[in-house]
Amino acid sequence: MEVKIVEVGPRDGLQNEKEILPTAAKIELINRLSASGLRYIEASSFVNPKWIPQLADAVEVLNGIEQRPEVCYSALVPNLRGWDRVKETRLQQIAVFMSASESHNQKNINKSIADTYPVLAEVVTAAREHGIPVRGYVSTVFGCPYEGDVPIANSLRVTEALLAMGIQEISIGDTIGVATPKQVHEKFSALVQEFSAERLAAHFHDTRGTGLANVVAALEEGIRIFDSSIGGLGGCPYAPGAAGNISTEDLVYMLEGMGVHTGVDLEKLLDAGAYIQSQLGRTLPSKMLQAHCAARGESK
Repeated sequence: MEVKIVEVGPRDGLQNEKEILPTAAKIELINRLSASGLRYIEASSFVNPKWIPQLADAVEVLNGIEQRPEVCYSALVPNLRGWDRVKETRLQQIAVFMSASESHNQKNINKSIADTYPVLAEVVTAAREHGIPVRGYVSTVFGCPYEGDVPIANSLRVTEALLAMGIQEISIGDTIGVATPKQVHEKFSALVQEFSAERLAAHFHDTRGTGLANVVAALEEGIRIFDSSIGGLGGCPYAPGAAGNISTEDLVYMLEGMGVHTGVDLEKLLDAGAYIQSQLGRTLPSKMLQAHCAARGESK
């Protein structure tokens, strides 16, 4: 069995950092991730820098990295203003995003779900005209920080609308890390039945320590695409208390140990994790990274 890992650390991971990381450090991180065998890296975001100042240098980062032909680099693009900046780069893919819950969508995008569709449709149309594929994110599928449980009907409706726009792949997100394996089975069973597993990805946060268990549950439902973040970096500016994404190092170690092929060199991945940990100056959540650094006599 093989899986596709989508590395979201340079975007989803760094967007929640309070201290602005130098552009050169972001470029070095992405180059190291590229060298590890990862084939899909979400490198930055074209959200208004006023809202996500940590990623204001998206153009400089994307034009500064050593783009490997075997790696697909992408970035988040919320609207046509963001798309105008994309055209200054050599991106191979873009991503759009919205929530399954009305309250989180309002907080995150400042629009209702209904009003978000036409904005995203403009971006998708523009990207497709330029031959650039689009990935979609659906947040708060398993729970909302403002509404609590989110009915599966919401996620089915939003996913259907995004696929109808021409989006190729939808990442189903546990934004605040409340999912359990039982819920993963229930939600993905319904989604797979409606849309097929090939078009769906799983995006888990590890707020309550169930992230890797949820990956196994998603695997059992036929999901073969997983988002993760180097070092377990991350969180969500509009989801108070949300911890980082599942760690890419932990994910690769677990999957390879289960006989699931990832195509990633774990040692090179750990070196990338150690690098960004040293740049941020604190211990990151990744269990594999902690073990790696302890074995080398390092703390951070």
